[in-house]
Formats: sequence, structure tokens, C-alpha cells
Amino acid sequence: MFYWVMKHVLAGPFLRLAFRPWTRGVENVPDSGGAILAGNHLAVIDSFVLPIVLDRQVKFLGKSDYFTGRGLRGRLVAGFMRGVGTIPVDRSGGRASEAALRTGLRVLSEGDLFGIYPEGTRSPDGRLYRGKTGVARLALESGAPVVPVAMIGTAESQPLGRTVPKPMRIGVVLGEPLDFSRYRGMEHDRFVLRAVTDEIMYAILRLSEQEYVDVYAATAKARIAQGLPVDTTPSSGPSGSTPPAAPDPETPTG
Repeated sequence: MFYWVMKHVLAGPFLRLAFRPWTRGVENVPDSGGAILAGNHLAVIDSFVLPIVLDRQVKFLGKSDYFTGRGLRGRLVAGFMRGVGTIPVDRSGGRASEAALRTGLRVLSEGDLFGIYPEGTRSPDGRLYRGKTGVARLALESGAPVVPVAMIGTAESQPLGRTVPKPMRIGVVLGEPLDFSRYRGMEHDRFVLRAVTDEIMYAILRLSEQEYVDVYAATAKARIAQGLPVDTTPSSGPSGSTPPAAPDPETPTG
């Protein structure tokens, strides 16, 4: 109930007034049943703008830091995140990543929309970075369709380091659902997982028209912090460079 109060009474009207979101492809989101919304990640407000343009509730994973803050501000943030359906996740990897995957599968099995950012973290410079294969595992193990999502303008509204976003018009573009049933039973094949992830990232790239960098965003951030170049590979293809092409489904892998 808190989610709908926030969306329609408290935060939603303010967000609509501040960002005047325009949309394309909203009809691509299924009216019912579990589905994965896989999008680029440019700003914190991505997770707030996307839900207000959809009729259905979207559940996201959120870093556990949002739920462990101290003092009044920390409790308010934690309460808000829980109220809008954000699920805390430990991003340290290993067992924590597996727990996050199981949580996503549970959300999808309950027939809900699950929002995920395959890059794993915010883009450090507005470009689209290599996707992590967790989104592919979710798709193959759940059988749910993947709807690619492109957030447009959120990086300009809330660049890294800016807490309060600047009011400006923001766009949300949703592509046609991707069906990966042809890979059913191959969710443990790392070559298939990479192929599926790259296909999802390419779909996001076509919608967002960002430049693509075949490096993980977390790696890019570490390089930037050390004063090193993010990527020295020449770019090619539409809007920069493109993810590796998915293998032919008929070609054996592994």
C-alpha cells in the first residue's frame, strides 16, 4: 500500500512535475506475469522515474548500505526503500550474489516485475558498459521475458556527485520483450550466459544510442580513481562500439 501511496500521492506527482517523463514502448511491458526489466544505469533517479511511467509495480535490488544507515536520516531512507519494494542486496559477490539471484527468481515466480541493471553499478561517464551475466541466469532459470529499458537524460539531471537531481525532461524507452527459451536448460553454460547477456546489452544499446565500452563499469570506476584510461580499444559500430554478437543458437558451446 505504501508503494501506491508514494507513487500516486506523495512522490509520484512531484516526480512527474519535475521530470515530465516522456515514454516510448510502454506497451511492451506485459500486463501480467513475471518479467525482467533490464536497463542502463545512469543515476539514482533511474529507479524512481521508471516506476512512475508504468501501471505495474517494479521491484528493484538496492545496495544494503541503503538499509543500514544510522540516525534519523538513515532510518527514513531504510523505511522509504522498504516501503517502495526495494530489496537489499550485498554486492560483495560470491554467496551474496547467489542470494540476490534467488531473490530475483522469487520475485519473478510471484508474477511481479523485477528491475535490474546488468552493468551492476552506475555508469561513471554516461557510456554503456559490459553487462554481468546474472541477468542471463535470471532469464534462463525463470523463463521470464526480458524487456530492455533505456533511460534518457538522467545522467544530465543527476551526474555523479550530485545528490539532488536537476529538474528537466527525462525519457524512458522500452523495447520489445526478448525470449531466450531456445537456451532452456543451458543456464550453467558460461558461453551461453555471456551470449544472452550481450544480446540484452545490445538491445539496450540500440534504444539508448550510448557509446558502448566492453569493460565492466566497476573496473572502469577503479581505473578512473587511479587516473588510468578506462578503455584503449578503438570503438566501432553504431554509437561507438557494440557488444560481441551472440553465437548462432545452433552452434554447440562449451
